[in-house]
Amino acid sequence: MEQGRAREQVRASYASAASAAARSSVPSGRVPEQARGASAEPVRGEHTHSEPPAPRVVVQRHSVRGQILDALRAALVDGDLVPGQVYSAPALGADFGVSATPVREAMQQLAVEGAVEVVPNRGFRVAERGPNELAELAEVRALIEVPVMLRLARTVDQARWCGLRPLADATVAAAAVGDRASYAECDRAFHRAVLALSGNQQLVTVADDLHRRSQWPLRNAPATRRADLLADAAEHAALLDALIAQDLAVVQSLVREHFAGADR
Repeated sequence: MEQGRAREQVRASYASAASAAARSSVPSGRVPEQARGASAEPVRGEHTHSEPPAPRVVVQRHSVRGQILDALRAALVDGDLVPGQVYSAPALGADFGVSATPVREAMQQLAVEGAVEVVPNRGFRVAERGPNELAELAEVRALIEVPVMLRLARTVDQARWCGLRPLADATVAAAAVGDRASYAECDRAFHRAVLALSGNQQLVTVADDLHRRSQWPLRNAPATRRADLLADAAEHAALLDALIAQDLAVVQSLVREHFAGADR
């Protein structure tokens, strides 16, 4: 399972960081910069020309946080984090084999994205969404992406569209095995690549955020079927064919149907 693989990667990464920290030592007479604090006087003879902190532990910690964030996002898509349920950072940390801190940081990012809400002294509650919210997201995405894709269909050459074929194929491969978390990532990667041809990074960022929100499961909704994933993935290939052919009517129809299909 995707979440299980992510959890094992988090465990291995965190263990590596802890081992590296344990092996590191500070020469006699020197005090780690982190322990002195920002306002402390430097130790005599120590080099102080804006040296960055030791990268091993810092980079590793961010890596662990990022892996946990990815795993939690996968758990949201898979339905392993249940809408309406409250989860604590220490409990999730124990499940991942890490401390509560990187889990809490990842959950706070999910709170910013609207996937969870903070419950004081308890943890984080997974957001409960209904069909109306999903329909609203689909409508806003269509308002943004349809006119952009129509403009791109008129101006982008065939070779650049053909270069996106592997991304469309990746969605089909993920759908074929029923891997919802992987499909969600491949689906967003395809749409990002299409919109990136506009040269407008702000557009890509806003559209991707809306797309991510549309992938979270609804309250009491059944799991997405593999057949639904396959039908959705097939639309990517059909859209590319229409874009290559500069068939604007088909592009508009396919994109609108694509968003309508997401409104379930």
